[in-house]
Amino acid sequence: MTLLYQRRMSDARLEQFKQMAAEFPDSPMAHFSLGKLLLERREYAEAVKSLEAATRLDPQYAAALVSLGDAYAGAGQNPQAREVLTRAREVALAQSHPSLAEEIDERLSDLS
Repeated sequence: MTLLYQRRMSDARLEQFKQMAAEFPDSPMAHFSLGKLLLERREYAEAVKSLEAATRLDPQYAAALVSLGDAYAGAGQNPQAREVLTRAREVALAQSHPSLAEEIDERLSDLS
């Protein structure tokens, strides 16, 4: 695949996820999907907005919390990243996901 083709596919997915978030504003998954793609595109500020919406709608959404921490870190906002990732770790442990908690520990150590 060429880089141009990949970018066009990413742009099409971006529009699809934006539409999904607009049509289903109360869906944490819609905002998470959009935020995750924005994170992959390294559009950190926009990713933060979408992922904050997802975690506001579902504060126990561990994957969204982890991605939000990653977005904050990508944006250079390490204190916010640390705070969100610490919360994500607590949620992961409460949901019996010790492997996710370990993954979060690695992210937290990378912030130090």
